[in-house]
Amino acid sequence: MAGRTSISNISFYLQIVENSVKSKSLANAKTIHQHFLKNNIIHSSIILDKLTRVYISFHRLEHAHQVFDEIPDPERKNNVLLWNQLIRAYAREGPFDHAIELYVEMMQCGVTPNKYTYPFALKACSAVGDVELGKLIHVRVKSEFLDDDVYVCTALVDFYAKCGLLGEARQMFDKMPNKDVVAWNAMIAGSSLHGMYSKSIELFIEMQEMGLRPNSSTVVAIIPAIGEAGELMLGKAVHGFCLRRRYDGDVVVGTGLLDMYAKCECLDYTRRVFDVINVKNEVTWSAMIAACVACDSTMEALELFDHVVKNGANISPVTLATILRACANLTNINKGRWIHGYSIKLGFVYYLIVSNTLVSLYSKCGIIEDAMTFFNEMELKDTVSFNTIISGCVQNGDAGVAFNMFNNMRPLGINPDIETMIGFFPACSHLAALQHGVRGHSYSIIQGFTESTKVCNAIVDMYSKCGKIDMARVVFDQMRKRDLVSWNAMILGYGIHGLGLEAVSLFEHMQTVGFDPDDVTFICLLSACSHSRLVAEGKYWFSARVNKFQIAPRKEHYLCMVDLLGRAGLLNEAYRFIDSMPFKPDVRIWSALLGACRIHKNVELGEEISRNIEILGPESGNFVLLSNIYSSAKRWDDAARTRVLQRVKGFKKSPGCSWVEINGVVHTFVGGDRLHPQWLLINRRLDELIVAMKTLRYDGDYSFVLQDVEEEEKEHILLYHSEKLAVALGDLSLMPGKPILVTKNLRVCVDCHTALKYMSTITNRTITVRDTIRFHHFKDGTCNCGDFW
Repeated sequence: MAGRTSISNISFYLQIVENSVKSKSLANAKTIHQHFLKNNIIHSSIILDKLTRVYISFHRLEHAHQVFDEIPDPERKNNVLLWNQLIRAYAREGPFDHAIELYVEMMQCGVTPNKYTYPFALKACSAVGDVELGKLIHVRVKSEFLDDDVYVCTALVDFYAKCGLLGEARQMFDKMPNKDVVAWNAMIAGSSLHGMYSKSIELFIEMQEMGLRPNSSTVVAIIPAIGEAGELMLGKAVHGFCLRRRYDGDVVVGTGLLDMYAKCECLDYTRRVFDVINVKNEVTWSAMIAACVACDSTMEALELFDHVVKNGANISPVTLATILRACANLTNINKGRWIHGYSIKLGFVYYLIVSNTLVSLYSKCGIIEDAMTFFNEMELKDTVSFNTIISGCVQNGDAGVAFNMFNNMRPLGINPDIETMIGFFPACSHLAALQHGVRGHSYSIIQGFTESTKVCNAIVDMYSKCGKIDMARVVFDQMRKRDLVSWNAMILGYGIHGLGLEAVSLFEHMQTVGFDPDDVTFICLLSACSHSRLVAEGKYWFSARVNKFQIAPRKEHYLCMVDLLGRAGLLNEAYRFIDSMPFKPDVRIWSALLGACRIHKNVELGEEISRNIEILGPESGNFVLLSNIYSSAKRWDDAARTRVLQRVKGFKKSPGCSWVEINGVVHTFVGGDRLHPQWLLINRRLDELIVAMKTLRYDGDYSFVLQDVEEEEKEHILLYHSEKLAVALGDLSLMPGKPILVTKNLRVCVDCHTALKYMSTITNRTITVRDTIRFHHFKDGTCNCGDFW
């Protein structure tokens, strides 16, 4: 009687549990569970089994797992179906590692899996990238002769494809005796996921040739590949197929089509697809906003975002990151700050995708202080965080801070990636920090980053701007694949080193190997001709730019020609050339000719050009140039009047600043600087050098001392120009005979140019100075520019 009552009670309780499932009431299920615990009924394996399934159905996997663990053996051991259900639930919803732990526990307990166990376990392995366990499962599948089962084989194909082992995935796929649509979808999606867009499209076409009709999952898998490959016609064909099969009503398919058209830069089609999607979720809105941003319709993106906010629709972190990019593109800092506050209100500011984009916003808007402050306040940081702040620092002229950020990455366990190095090398270029650049180059080789054309381009530029043009050419020659940026960087490098003939030769060679120049190429080429006094070559290629290559004129092309003619002393021809320009000359073009007047001491033309510049809107540098012209002619009153006018109009002269890298540390000097810790030694070395220079008949060019002061004081002022201070420190700190590389933020003056030639002889060193115009390589009393710069 007791036994019958017990069975009757269990049946009753099972019926109550079943009713809670039918009523979709989790609260009722929990209440019944509590009743079982209170009345000590929970020991029944049948009831525990049922409760586990109930919690799985309500997606309460933690509760399900706890109840499952209470099922006694051998009932628990023999219940393969329940093991499978729980593993499947974790594999679908996560945490995925729990599914893997359950599978391992299942094997350790001696539970025999069936063909339905392996696909769930493989799905979890692919989610966490556990290749080793996935391969062990494959071995077990073979041992149980399940490697011809469509269900299991498809799971293996999907596992290998998602883990990036596309060769193994294809091998498994080809061995399948029967391939259904799901198997094809796994190969197509895996190839697309890992950037094999052309392969995905080939598989998509092959699948249909085999007589299989795509389903909505196929469409979702292939659309991203079509968009990334820019195959608009195929995208339209797939869209037509979706319309015929009525898949376009599916929000996932519709959002995929929307994104595909955006990537193909067809914003009109994107809008049409968006408008016909009846039920738009947050992913759909985010995709449409992203499409507007990608297609440079940023104002429309902001309007869409405002509509979403106004109507109270759900907003995801991805949407906020996208709209912040729009604000960055427009440098709309006010809107950006508002969205920053809105992100805080929603609690999304802690999401990395949002916080990283905020750093980018402040950087692109030139507010690097706010970018740094926010970056330092971020609790979580990843590689993208550091890449963003490093690039922002470089773009805003804080290369030194960028170095510090780069050095802080690895101690935090964050390894630099390709994008990090692309941001890091320009910082090396800016500061001419060769030792840092060499270490970055070595790291890139070890990590395999030099397979990237973009990384190699950055390295070529780095070596060029760090004075190692020969090393830049070695990297250029060893590149497996070059693009137009590669050729432009190398031509520019030759130009700034005064190697104009080499630049012209490389320009001609690039055409023989199938590269056509663009407008930037001609800026690099004409600039190279200018630095090397290649007047005839510059004129020829300036004409060929239009006549032979049909490249539209840019002001930069005319600026290079004015600079070329002016440097060569053809001032009147340069003036006539400006008059013949198809557009109105700007301050830069007049300034180039004004600089030439300074070199060739043409006061009258300099005054006329200065008046033209003042009409356009004067700049500080042009006041300085005109003042220099007057000082050279010893017209001190006019020089003083020009300086007074400069101050009255509120312009300030940028102070001369030079820096030198010594043993990986960058030392910075400004003119007359006495703040360096080794100032006394530097001062003493400068005195020694000036004495030695005078024995070689050095006589300072005092026209660069703009004050009307005594000769002895002029000599003192010249002695403390920033590049001389940097050279003195380099001579004190570096081993005898080791070269010195100095970078300056302004153009090197004539006196420093003369003095550095003498210093190279006295110190028996090669002294290289990179100013804003070009490199000067001083050796044995000469400069490679031939005194033409």
